[in-house]
Amino acid sequence: MKITLACAGGMSTGMLVKKMEEYAKSQGIEADISACGLSELEERVAGSDIILLGPQVGYQQDDVKKEYPNIPVLVIEMMDYGMMNGENVFKKAQEVIASN
Repeated sequence: MKITLACAGGMSTGMLVKKMEEYAKSQGIEADISACGLSELEERVAGSDIILLGPQVGYQQDDVKKEYPNIPVLVIEMMDYGMMNGENVFKKAQEVIASN
């Protein structure tokens, strides 16, 4: 499973990536999770099963969906993002991937 997180600069999502990786590992799930700035998405998105957008760039969800019509796009909930709740974010990503 490949999950790509995109935010304004890629910095704050880096911490969330670590939490998500820890959760995936604890569940025995192999996952390639990375973070980048929205401007770097094009070079990072190949092979992704889902694109997660940080809440601060959520307003660009429609544009990202148009750019990558074959990859589901989900905006991370503000509460999960603020609390760095990697487990919740990972589970929601899994649900979206499973339903596509």
